[in-house]
Amino acid sequence: MEKVKLPIKVDPARCALKRLDYQGAYAPALMPRLAESTQGIHGDIDVSLSFGTDAQGLRVMSGQARAQVTLQCQRCNELFDTAIESEFTYTPLREDAEAPELPEAYDTFEVDEFGEINLVQVIEDELILNLPLVPVHENEHCAEGKYDMSFGDIPTTDERPNPFAILEELKRK
Repeated sequence: MEKVKLPIKVDPARCALKRLDYQGAYAPALMPRLAESTQGIHGDIDVSLSFGTDAQGLRVMSGQARAQVTLQCQRCNELFDTAIESEFTYTPLREDAEAPELPEAYDTFEVDEFGEINLVQVIEDELILNLPLVPVHENEHCAEGKYDMSFGDIPTTDERPNPFAILEELKRK
């Protein structure tokens, strides 16, 4: 599979019938919501997609996306670079269609009136959902990480006799 220029919109049903595979990249300028959610995107967003039909006959789009972003540490307020990765599996539905019984790993998306989906929005949504809720450095890289609260070790308790042992002895008699 060679890297190709990824389309903005695709018809997932047609792609599934042809069993298309895409591997390529999107420019960061195409994902303004991801840029707003982070302190910046470094380089292109790498994406690999695979269209096909599963054992139930459902048309499926599965793929992976990876972006290198800068986040602000919530402990020390310093910026740090990290990779955001996402794996996903979708099946397309029309607006008026009733959702069939789907496997737990599948998500759904609605196609527009032409039967197409906006791939950029789907990828951007997946990456935003995989951003950490509270971005922080690893403790060894964070200026404030060494001050993490530590309350010491919990002392082990001595073995105490079971208070119901007497009842057990009475039961035996």
